[in-house]
Amino acid sequence: MPALLALFIAAFAFGTTEFVIAGVLPEVAEGLGVTVVNAGYLISAYAMGIAVGGPLLTVLTARVPRRTLLVWLALAFTAGQVACALAPDFATMLALRVAVAFAHGVYFGVAMVVATGIVPEAQRGRAVAIVLAGLTVSNVVGVPLGTAIGNLWDWRATFWCMAGIGVVALVAILALIPAHTGRDRPHAGLAAEIRVLGRHQVWTSLIVMLMLMIGQFGLLTYIAPYLTEVTGLDPSWVPWVLLLHGLGATAGVFLGGRLADWKLMPWLVATLALQAVMLVLLYLASPYALPMASGIFVWGALNFTIGTLVQTRILGATADAANLASALIPSGFNVGIALASSLAAALLNAGYAYATLPLVGAAAMVVAIAAAAASWAVERGPTKARPAASRI
Repeated sequence: MPALLALFIAAFAFGTTEFVIAGVLPEVAEGLGVTVVNAGYLISAYAMGIAVGGPLLTVLTARVPRRTLLVWLALAFTAGQVACALAPDFATMLALRVAVAFAHGVYFGVAMVVATGIVPEAQRGRAVAIVLAGLTVSNVVGVPLGTAIGNLWDWRATFWCMAGIGVVALVAILALIPAHTGRDRPHAGLAAEIRVLGRHQVWTSLIVMLMLMIGQFGLLTYIAPYLTEVTGLDPSWVPWVLLLHGLGATAGVFLGGRLADWKLMPWLVATLALQAVMLVLLYLASPYALPMASGIFVWGALNFTIGTLVQTRILGATADAANLASALIPSGFNVGIALASSLAAALLNAGYAYATLPLVGAAAMVVAIAAAAASWAVERGPTKARPAASRI
């Protein structure tokens, strides 16, 4: 469906701008006259902007037609990239990154609601997968290209190119998203948006999401030293292993979409169990390069398979009042990323070895399995009213 292509392009743009900064961080630090360590706040501030600003701005824009809001978000993204390219100092750059992050947090919530509303209910998982694929493809294609552009010319050139992608996303939204999107049903109201958060499908899914991030980013944050010090890889091989992770993630997104449309809850519990086993296998394979690289691919695929399943579950359970719940999806993921990296850092500072990180992730998966299984058991109990499917 053409509308999903427009949502994919904009997701690619937001995903690239979030992560490409890491690839040009030394150049940004030098250009703005700060240390690389301090420049790192451009990454953490962006994540917090998504986590806090996304839900807040979603509430404030709840009555804006969805297509109109998507257009404004694409405009904000494009203007933000131009402003970042022209930023005269670090404080300005930091403020601009946070502003773009606000738009990022709103975009993915709105895009998920629109994507699942313009397809039949049986295809919701695949619609979510297409939007999420924008994120994974941004890591496989956008981030390396953006980094290469920054290294070849200047970090500001990277942001000028990002602005160009923003223009493409804006044109795609205007041309391909139906004008009536979001106007054929009344706004549910803030009270209803808050009430749906109490449904067990939502809060148990948020628990699963947090545990998933511990299993993913607890290790991924330190994947470079893990591969060089534990596995013994030459540093030149690390980008290729990360490419394998990105390819696995992209495959996992589409697999998750298929599974979500088939039997969501059985596959959610099953893939969580598989991920727990996979993390234990990574621990066992960590001294061996080839098994470790293969395991990273499968691990990445499972991470994003589960992520697609969880997001589809939240969207399906809140279809009658989805705006705030959908905004909590990117917010929850970014809170989970911050929690995961902080927990991993605390363990390493306490003297634990890098090799223990997969075992921490496996333990988190056990908690996630318990939460998902409990919610599934409740769902299979006495028949309860289900949220009405929304056609937005």
